[in-house]
Amino acid sequence: MSASLPLRDVQLPASPTWWPPAPGWLMLIALVLLLLAIFAVLAWRRRRRHQQWMRVFDQEIAAVNGAPSELAAIASLLRRAARQARPGSEALRDDAWWQHVDPKDTLPPAQRNLLAEGAYRPHVDAAAVADVRAWARARYLALLQERRR
Repeated sequence: MSASLPLRDVQLPASPTWWPPAPGWLMLIALVLLLLAIFAVLAWRRRRRHQQWMRVFDQEIAAVNGAPSELAAIASLLRRAARQARPGSEALRDDAWWQHVDPKDTLPPAQRNLLAEGAYRPHVDAAAVADVRAWARARYLALLQERRR
C-alpha cells in the first residue's frame, strides 16, 4: 500500500445521552410510580377509616352525661366492635368475654371491674373513667381492625 492514501483516524460515535432512557427503564419507573400510588391510596383509605372509627367512638362518648352512663356507652361500643370482629362474640360472658376483649390482660383488674360494674354504681371516679376510656378507645380500634383480617 502506498503512503499517499488519505486515511483518517477512526471516529467513534458520540456516547448515548442519559435522556430519554431506554423503554425498559421507562416501564420500570412507571411500575414503581404505580406501586407508590397504590400504596399511598391504601394508606390514605386506612387512615380515613381509622379516623371515622375514632370519630364514632368520640361522638358516642360525648353524647352521654355522667360517668356511669359513659361506662355503659364504652361497654356497648366494645360489644359492637367485638361483634364486627367476630360475629357471635357479643354473646360471650364473664371470662370468655374478657379473654376476647383483652386477650393480653392489659387492663388492670380494678379498671376491668369498673368497666364491668361501673354503669350500675351511683358514683364513679372521673379519673378512673378517663383511664378506662383511653384503654377502650385503643382496644375499640384494635377490634375493628381485626375484622379486616
